[in-house]
Amino acid sequence: MENLFAGLISSKTRIKLLVRFFFNPMTRAYLRELAKEFNVSTNAVREELNQLTKTNLLKSEKNGRSVYYKANQDHPLFPELKSMVSKVIGLDQVIDGIVTRLGDLEAAYLLGDYAEGKDTGIIDLLLVGDIDQYHLNDLSRKTERYARRKIRSLVLTRDEYDKFLAEFQSRPRVLIWEAKQPQP
Repeated sequence: MENLFAGLISSKTRIKLLVRFFFNPMTRAYLRELAKEFNVSTNAVREELNQLTKTNLLKSEKNGRSVYYKANQDHPLFPELKSMVSKVIGLDQVIDGIVTRLGDLEAAYLLGDYAEGKDTGIIDLLLVGDIDQYHLNDLSRKTERYARRKIRSLVLTRDEYDKFLAEFQSRPRVLIWEAKQPQP
């Protein structure tokens, strides 16, 4: 990931912040949490947060003694940055491949760390529908080499998904693709 953005952005901390906030723009985080997650000093994170807030890419809000940051979804560059982050992570290729080659996909969810905007190197996907498992494994292996991330997939039928819905709702998840319903 950093190699792809490195030609455009020289700060590794800034790259991590962009991935953290623009992959899942609903997440918010505060300074010390980010410093611990990235294993860098609070000063390094503070400097980048100030820069991104000054350019209006991030919004900040005070809650008690902590200042929380999140992506500014009203910024004119928001759609492009979100798209770039998805491409850097490689999820766009995974979903495109699944939709075009692997069967009857109804919905795809990102689970766990990536659903929280954390780039940990393991992408957990929940796929709902009738998916060809053999082709999914093949596509996942190819995409893992490209994206340099491990992909773990859980494939459920609609009935299985509905049965476990309460459990999934208590975990971090982001809907990343859904089949369009036919219009009446």
